[in-house]
Amino acid sequence: MKTPAIVLQRPEHIALQALELAPCGADDVLVEVDYSGISTGTEKLLFNGRMPAFPGMGYPLVPGYESVGRIVDAGASAQHRIGDHVFVPGARCWGEVRGLFGGAARHLVSASSRVVTVADIGPTAVLMALAATAYHAVSGGGKREQITPPDLIVGHGVLGRLLARMTVVAGCEPPTVWETNPARSSGAEGYTVCHPDQDERRNYRSVYDVSGDARLLDTLIARLAPGGEIVLAGFYTEPLSFNFAPAFMREAQIRCAAEWQRPDLMAVRELVEGGRLSLDGLITHLDEPMHADAAYRTAFDDAGCLKMVLDWRHCQ
Repeated sequence: MKTPAIVLQRPEHIALQALELAPCGADDVLVEVDYSGISTGTEKLLFNGRMPAFPGMGYPLVPGYESVGRIVDAGASAQHRIGDHVFVPGARCWGEVRGLFGGAARHLVSASSRVVTVADIGPTAVLMALAATAYHAVSGGGKREQITPPDLIVGHGVLGRLLARMTVVAGCEPPTVWETNPARSSGAEGYTVCHPDQDERRNYRSVYDVSGDARLLDTLIARLAPGGEIVLAGFYTEPLSFNFAPAFMREAQIRCAAEWQRPDLMAVRELVEGGRLSLDGLITHLDEPMHADAAYRTAFDDAGCLKMVLDWRHCQ
């Protein structure tokens, strides 16, 4: 079958096209997508041609790894059944068109083992991947016995807000969040947002940087307490460097937070469906796939756009 899909033909050129889907195998499910999110991290890098080389990278490609919808067909050996509402973290079902992420389409074929059943909570369900990213950062992916929760978060986009909310939900001391853009300074829930120039504190134990700004390391190291940690939870396209002496004097630690894993997604699902973690107020824009070019540019260029979601329900 063919289905409408977003195709990034080359950097800065995006369109809605009808693509042939790979056939559904015995272990696969066919998902009719209701909503898909636009990532302002990885997808922006794909859009502007700055994404570092990854396996499967190249153009044309179908972007997207934040899709939710219902299973409309399932193979005989699939773990899920028709009618299940699921989150799909991307798909590779596009033949000659690359699917580095592959989730921005009306229909997707995916291995049943990759999709996760979620409550039907509308477009906010697309935020599960970002929430899992935040959870992976603060939990250390289950690979560390002790993690110091953030007392400073750099950046008040969706990821920064999710990190702050998780810290508050966990009963930890509410973090400070730095934000330099006035358009993103509001919306705090139980924590404080300020411009870094307004903050004189220099004894932070754990700084989580979600800005993606490779130039900030020296600034952040100067704000650490002795033995403090900086967690790089953004995505950085430029080389990172720092002056050794200040880091040496503080015995600074630097940790990279990697991609979320399935257990992170399952933990987040429990938090959200149990009512402990709110995803409200994080989606600011909703548009239809036929306006893809404008929607992607708004997502990447408008500071007032926290999260853009594509609504596929009327796209045939």
